[in-house]
Amino acid sequence: MKYSRIFLIVIDSLGIGAMPDAEQYGDAGTDTFGHIVGRTGCLQIPHLKKLGLLNLHPCPGIAGMEPEASPAGKYLRLAEASSSKDTMSGHWEMMGICTEKPFRNFAENGFPPELIRELEKRCGKEVIGNRAASGTVILDELGEEEINHGKMIVYTSADSVLQICGNEETFDLQNLYRCCEIARELTLREEWKVGRVIARPYVGKHRGEFRRTANRRDYALAPPGPTVLNALQDAGLDVIAIGKIQDIFSGAGITEAMHSESSVHGMQQTIETADRTFNGLCFTNLVDFDSLWGHRRDPEGYGKEIEKFDAGLGNLMEKLRPDDLLLLTADHGNDPTYTGSDHTREYTPLIAWSPAMQKGGTLPEAESFAVIGASIAENFGVPMPEGTTGRSILSQLDM
Repeated sequence: MKYSRIFLIVIDSLGIGAMPDAEQYGDAGTDTFGHIVGRTGCLQIPHLKKLGLLNLHPCPGIAGMEPEASPAGKYLRLAEASSSKDTMSGHWEMMGICTEKPFRNFAENGFPPELIRELEKRCGKEVIGNRAASGTVILDELGEEEINHGKMIVYTSADSVLQICGNEETFDLQNLYRCCEIARELTLREEWKVGRVIARPYVGKHRGEFRRTANRRDYALAPPGPTVLNALQDAGLDVIAIGKIQDIFSGAGITEAMHSESSVHGMQQTIETADRTFNGLCFTNLVDFDSLWGHRRDPEGYGKEIEKFDAGLGNLMEKLRPDDLLLLTADHGNDPTYTGSDHTREYTPLIAWSPAMQKGGTLPEAESFAVIGASIAENFGVPMPEGTTGRSILSQLDM
């Protein structure tokens, strides 16, 4: 064991350029980070810059965004091996599971009438919506009807998701969760199987004032087999999940979970965890980049969120010990300057840093996100579970 604690932080959707097959996904020319900088100009990100993000993804012509002369971190570009650009497949791949067959998608025609009828019957509410839509847009369109007539907004996106909106006062939060649990049960059937059912609670009574709350809950499919998280848990190591990680892995391989109210809150929880004594992995997902700014196509808001993250990153780095390792990455792209409102098929960054690291610099591109889990497994001396993939780059962090 080289590091006693590893902090893995997923900056949800921070892609760094289109993959070669992006055109097959309708995402040719996307570049989440590059296009945000191109739209907003210089970002105040001294810690990300020091670690090497601008060396990995140069932003030529933007004053103040030059590469670092002596980067402190090791950095490389990751390609996604899974046939997807989904949250679950991205995170699962990090922990050794490659998704070769994409999850079912119902964006084109909505969910089948048979599924909707069964959902209405068991939930006791009439479904409205049933189409691919932006969550904020469909709330403005149908929120008043849901509230005034006791109906239920169901919608999807380009991802494999079934989402249900519920007003926290008139629908009741626990009833919303109950309906989502019913939907999750129904969508385990092969012909209706989606990757996630998502509870989307909101407050407000009238169009223009609706606001989604932090009480979102994801009901994901369980990973198809053991992941690196299971291997760590089986070896008696701590696996602390912050943000959506508990939901994404359906609790499998996790020893402790914390719900985050925002990405800023998730970073604060991570910083507080660094003050504790534990042995193993702290795995954090920061979802606001994706849900608040990527999906809503707001590059300015996304840029400000990156700056907030950088401030928290500096606080975290001050807490880390010589035997700690920090890993920063993303699970897919979500270019806020691109058409539509969904994830984009992009490379992701991997930046590694430890107070004990003597020298930073670039590493060769990796063919899969699974290098992350494989490196973590090697560090803690645990075998990769049967059926998982990934090659460790742990030794390259000392080069």
